[in-house]
Amino acid sequence: MSTNVTSIFNSFQDYLNTEQELREEIRTIVKEIEQSAREILMVLQNIHNENVSEENTIVSEHCTKARCLFEDVRKGYAKLAAVVPENQYYRFHEHWRFVTQRLCFLASLTIYLEVKILVHKDTVAELLGVKSNREEGFHLDLEDFLMGLLQLSSELCRFAVNSVTSGDYDRPIEISRFVNELNAGFRLLNLKNDSLRKRFDALKYDVKKIEEVVYDLSIRGLKPAVPPAPVDSK
Repeated sequence: MSTNVTSIFNSFQDYLNTEQELREEIRTIVKEIEQSAREILMVLQNIHNENVSEENTIVSEHCTKARCLFEDVRKGYAKLAAVVPENQYYRFHEHWRFVTQRLCFLASLTIYLEVKILVHKDTVAELLGVKSNREEGFHLDLEDFLMGLLQLSSELCRFAVNSVTSGDYDRPIEISRFVNELNAGFRLLNLKNDSLRKRFDALKYDVKKIEEVVYDLSIRGLKPAVPPAPVDSK
């Protein structure tokens, strides 16, 4: 093999080695973010164990603790932003895509529990410590954000069922209105992403299940006479 060919392939190997080292560094950071996401999820899962008289506990304890844990998330994304080369976000996006979707769900759930509104993408980006727009650098991808909102509907569906079990008959009505508006919003979108379309199909079942919970309350005479306040957007 000639010296010239050897030199060319050595340069290829150097490139591959550098690429592998960078991906390993990204994976290490993402694992830290995933651990923070698991801790936030564990905290917020406690909402399913509270009864009707402990509404303040959900916000004052669980949501507050979750917000504190998001500080570690912001540190993790700051590390990612520092190591991912400029204008190469989508080259490595698959490494943090799923944990970002999970964190979008957790952020939207936290906001919903606190103020009962649909969170804005800018608010989630701020909570995660990333930019909202692609032009600004390391950012929150729109499809990741939308996937997080779709995960939120499933969690609220479960919350509605557990609320009835704990004796809270107001919350399912509130959740039903919120999820119906979320469903209506997604129907305005022409979803090209296969994963988003499939997950949107699951939203339809969430809506149906929550409606069944509300119907069951109605026929049992347990449905509140005065509906909760309408959903807004933050």
